Amino acid sequence: MASAASAIYFLNLRGDILLERRYKDDVDRDIAESFRDRILNARDRDATAVHGPIRTLGSVTFMYLRHADIYILLLTRSNGNAMLSFQFMTSLVSLFQSYFEGDLTESSIRSNFVLMYELLDEVMDYGLPQLTDPAILKTLILQKGYKSEFSSLLGTNVSAAEAQAKKAKEAAAAANATLSVTGAVGWRREGIKYKRNEIFLDILEQVNVLMSSNGTVLRNDVVGRLQMKCFLSDMPEVRLGLNDEMQDVTFHQCVNLGAYEAQKVVTFVPPDGEFELMRYRVNEGVTLPFKVFPVISEVGRTKLEANVSVKSTFSNKLMAGPVVVLVPVPDNTASAKLLVTAGRAKYDATKKALVWKMSKFMGGAEQTLRAEVTLVASTREKKPWGRPPIQMQFQVPMLGCSGLRVQYMRAVERKQGSAYQVDTWVRKLCKSGDFLIRI
Repeated sequence: MASAASAIYFLNLRGDILLERRYKDDVDRDIAESFRDRILNARDRDATAVHGPIRTLGSVTFMYLRHADIYILLLTRSNGNAMLSFQFMTSLVSLFQSYFEGDLTESSIRSNFVLMYELLDEVMDYGLPQLTDPAILKTLILQKGYKSEFSSLLGTNVSAAEAQAKKAKEAAAAANATLSVTGAVGWRREGIKYKRNEIFLDILEQVNVLMSSNGTVLRNDVVGRLQMKCFLSDMPEVRLGLNDEMQDVTFHQCVNLGAYEAQKVVTFVPPDGEFELMRYRVNEGVTLPFKVFPVISEVGRTKLEANVSVKSTFSNKLMAGPVVVLVPVPDNTASAKLLVTAGRAKYDATKKALVWKMSKFMGGAEQTLRAEVTLVASTREKKPWGRPPIQMQFQVPMLGCSGLRVQYMRAVERKQGSAYQVDTWVRKLCKSGDFLIRI
């Protein structure tokens, strides 16, 4: 936060304080209790009013979020960074869930007061966020009942040699934890070893489009993310070469931004295990996996005819599935006769649509739905049918729509600067976002 938080509170849904940790002396318990009287109760009295998660009462700003059956409340007397404050509170939820091996609830708070106070002392210093990574904190604060690799040495009849070895290992672990907290590579600890070095990279893209009835693209974009799993020994540096097709890029903290700006190479020392490397958006040069051509005709007052063709534009070596097409129909639809060239279709009264499902859709193929819809006639004047757009849902493995390409991916030992043997795996998945076709 640009300015320090004064205190953080955990409350139940009634507004009773379960746990509090004050980092500065400029707030007291009475201020926190006013959260119940002036915010929670006020919201209950006027349920129709709009109540945001940020309120300022006097000189104190209340920022709060609800999780399960509790509220997390952060107080500050200065102009704090709201986004960072909510990110911190969300990180606290993940941290406590990791320690409790379950969800963060009123019951779990009551059972773990001591542990939570210890953690709250570590995650903030005078109201400034410091560290919320569970992997690092677990090297500093052991969970109650947590079995470390030294648990076998904690019983009776421990020899002097065993006790000395235990102390040496604990000292090494503490040194690694200190390096993680204070060093430049706080997201990765020293001494990681694997029999086989592997990197898994998933390129996950979501395509959004608004298309006219004749196939003209009115608006489109692709939102993507690179998800990684790294099982690498020691302290390697990974270099990932990508073509320059991205916009609005957001990187994980491990990425060397200077190297990316200078060379357009994503260079990073990866966290151990699974993490999200980056997010991006592309709105130019997008390749759409499907084209949809609808013809919807209203025949008199009691009949509607629909002819919808769907054509896949990707290679015939790829296959989409499952694919769902929702063709809207008027509210006064009574029944529908349907004929499809693939899959199954039916009229769903709850969705007010013809639901066409295909378990697979080959690349380069074209499928068609024909429907004769019977409408209920009414003597009353009715509003014209609004013709909502057709919606399409799909996923296509090994297809990229943004044009993003991985040109190379390799790892080198950071200390020696030499390459070591590593197996790399790259997968792609394209999914529908808001894929809409006007009729």
